[in-house]
Amino acid sequence: MKNRDPKVLRITQGAVIAALYVVLTMVFAPISFGPVQVRIAEALCILPMFTPAAIPGLFIGCVIANLIGGGIMLDVIFGSLATLIGAVLGYMLRENRWLVPLPAVIANALIVPFVLKYGYGVVDVAVPVLMFQILLGEIAGCYILGELLCTALQKNADRIFKSTSDNI
Repeated sequence: MKNRDPKVLRITQGAVIAALYVVLTMVFAPISFGPVQVRIAEALCILPMFTPAAIPGLFIGCVIANLIGGGIMLDVIFGSLATLIGAVLGYMLRENRWLVPLPAVIANALIVPFVLKYGYGVVDVAVPVLMFQILLGEIAGCYILGELLCTALQKNADRIFKSTSDNI
């Protein structure tokens, strides 16, 4: 097909990524929320390596998942901002696949524990312990699952994530 609009392609990619994030978060809801969490959807944090459309896709997906999951507004805002920060910085590091998930891991480990502590009142666990717990969950989601996803996508990445600047 020729003359595909790059803006439409980017919007479509972002929408699909957002939908996947929501579905993965909700299907695995029992382990997606709380002080000890492994968001399977965080594997998608590798996608900024392939397309800039992953940035709004991950952010919007996280906002929707946090809203559907019953998150308080503090969580919806700051948890989603952590994902946005991770996606933007991951995109900036896209030349090195091993660095792409790192900003998401760090942003979530630094921001989410304060949401848990002061938003949800998790008082029986110290912030540094919450940070460590979130860090481990993010490493599992972003690095272990994300790298599996990256390996699976790399062979066909050019076809899956056609450059939005290409006229296809």
